[in-house]
Parts: sequence; structure tokens; C-alpha cells
Amino acid sequence: MNKQIIGSNDWLLLIYWPLWFCSRAGENQTIEWAMRLRVAYYISQALEYCSTKGWPLYHDLNAYRVLFDENGDPRLSCFGLMKNSRDGKSYSTNLAYTPPEYLRNGRVTPESVIFSFGTVLLDLLSGKRIPPSHALDIMRGRNIQAVMDSHLEGNYSIEVATTLVNLASQCLQYEPRDRPDIKKLVSILEPLQKKIEVPSYVMLGIAKPVEEPQAPPTPQRPLSPMGEACSRMDLTAIYQILFTTHYRDDEGSNELSFQEWTQQMRDMLDARKRGDSAFKDKDFKAAIDCYTQFVDVGIMVSPTVFARRSLCYLMCDQPDAALRDAMQAQIVYPDWPTAFYMQAVALSKLNMQSDAVDMLNEASQLEEKRQKSTRVP
Repeated sequence: MNKQIIGSNDWLLLIYWPLWFCSRAGENQTIEWAMRLRVAYYISQALEYCSTKGWPLYHDLNAYRVLFDENGDPRLSCFGLMKNSRDGKSYSTNLAYTPPEYLRNGRVTPESVIFSFGTVLLDLLSGKRIPPSHALDIMRGRNIQAVMDSHLEGNYSIEVATTLVNLASQCLQYEPRDRPDIKKLVSILEPLQKKIEVPSYVMLGIAKPVEEPQAPPTPQRPLSPMGEACSRMDLTAIYQILFTTHYRDDEGSNELSFQEWTQQMRDMLDARKRGDSAFKDKDFKAAIDCYTQFVDVGIMVSPTVFARRSLCYLMCDQPDAALRDAMQAQIVYPDWPTAFYMQAVALSKLNMQSDAVDMLNEASQLEEKRQKSTRVP
């Protein structure tokens, strides 16, 4: 993938269809060696890009976080992105793949992301999930063949495979300080790339993507005023709804101890107050700056702030940033219809109409469920 695309926020989007890179792409088709090298390289670049943008933490990185776009190019799902380690409640349902330091202190660190990347490398090499401790035992014996996917039938470079096995071994070291950093991963993986001129969709054996203009599909159910405004991409109407709703939906999203009411907390709340004032005055750039100060402190999370900043980004013609904030609002408040509505608008702005309609329908269902629960005596 060229540098322009790597450097864009497209790395942070959920793309069109997921595909786990297990040993077979289909019943009789094995994902070839060059494509596996490409997956490793692109995902390392995605992690490096996230790190340079201030998102060095990625929660539970595994093969299922890797998505492929319509061109077959590997992408990294943004659902694992974290602002700070206190956002993570659990790491993985399978403790065998969890970084050892996370089991000790419950914190996600840049080094634990490297450990998880090592498990992804193992998946690419072997075509199956091997517990890291078992894999390390195999790699210490320098038995490369025991690690490699038999479906490749030896169609790979022993030298390159050895490099990848050694890299995986370094990533999976017990002590975080013994693991390489993300820049080193990228520098090792880049010169290993093969068939650079061959498109990913060719290597995956999928049809060449054809862009055909399509009318936006119609949502499946009647929409609320918020849903209607999002369906029309009426940013003015969305602004009015978010403004009048204020922070009503944030109740219960933060539980703060007395010790957390520090000067830093007061400064953070002052930043939010200034953001609200700029939002009221429709000074959207100033609102983005103030809300960013609030978010970056990380003591308190607010889905409403993410939703408001998402709208501000839309008003400033930055739909990729708007989508990220809408997704962050969903992470904080998973059943909040507004988070899904804002994702729908951002996806529409990014010309992802089918995904936008899916989000509208999801938001409508959540809204309907919420209304029914409030009617129950």
C-alpha cells in the first residue's frame, strides 16, 4: 500500500468485509506466503501510524481485528484503539494469549501490544492458533518446519520464514523490555515484502472491485427525529438535537472517587465548559480544541463529548475523525443510539452508504428498545 494511504486516517476505519487470515481463504485455496507477509507489514504500519497519532495502545490485538477492504488490502479495525489503559476492563477470553504483565497489573501498555502482534505473526506463520508458551518452546528448538503452516507446502523462503519466527519470538518475550518497538517491527518487515506489484485481491483470489454508483438503500424501519436528521445528513438539525439533549445520556457513565476531584479534574471540567460554550456559539473548531483537552486528560469519559466533537468534525468536513469519535462514544456507551446515528452520518460522508444504512437501522432498534423499557412500570 502506498505511503499516502498508509498516512491517511483510512487505517482507522472499519472497512467493508472481515476475513480472518487462517490457513485457507476458501475450501481449496491457501493464502499464499507473499500475502501473509503483506498482512504482517501493513498491520505493523497501522500500529506505527496509530502510535505517531497518539494512540499507542491497542486492546486485545488478534487475527480477528484484521479486516480487508474491497481491494483485498489488510486494514486494522479501530475498535481496539484505546486512549489510555484505564479504558480496558478485560483483555481476552483466552488467558493463554494474554500478555503476562497484563495478568499481573491489568494494564495495557505499548509493550503488551507488541506481545499481541507476536501472536498475530504466529497465526500468519502457522495458519492456526498456537499458545505463545508452546510456540516459544518450539522456536527455541529452532524447528522452523514445526511452526510453519503445512498448507503452504514449502512454498516460502526458509530465510524469510526464519526471520519472521525470530521476530515472533522477540515479540513474545516474557519481560516487556526484551520486546522490540513498533518502529523496529516495520523496519524488519518492509524489506521482506514480495510481489509488491501484485494487487491484494489477486493474491486472495477475489474478484476485481468494480465501483458502480448506487442509490442509498432505504432504512428498514421508521426513524426518530435524530434518525431522520442523520438519514438526511442534516447537520444543523443534528446540532439542535445534541444541543438541547445536553448531557442527559451521560448519567452513570462515570464513577469518580473523592480523591479524583483534583485541580486536574477542575481544569478538565473547565475545558468541557469552554467546549460547550463554543459549541453553543457554533464555533466548531474552538469546540474541537476544548473537547480534545477534556478527552486527553482521561480521568472522565463522556459519550456526549465524543458525539458533540464528532458533529464538530463533520461541520469542519473531517468525516474520518468524526467516525472515530462516534465509535469512541459507542465504546463508552455501547447501547447508545446517538453513537450509532453519528457513525451513520460519518459513513455517509465517506460514501459508505450501505454501512451507513446498517448503522441507522441499528440505532433505530436501540432507540426502540430504550423506549419500550421506559414504558415498563
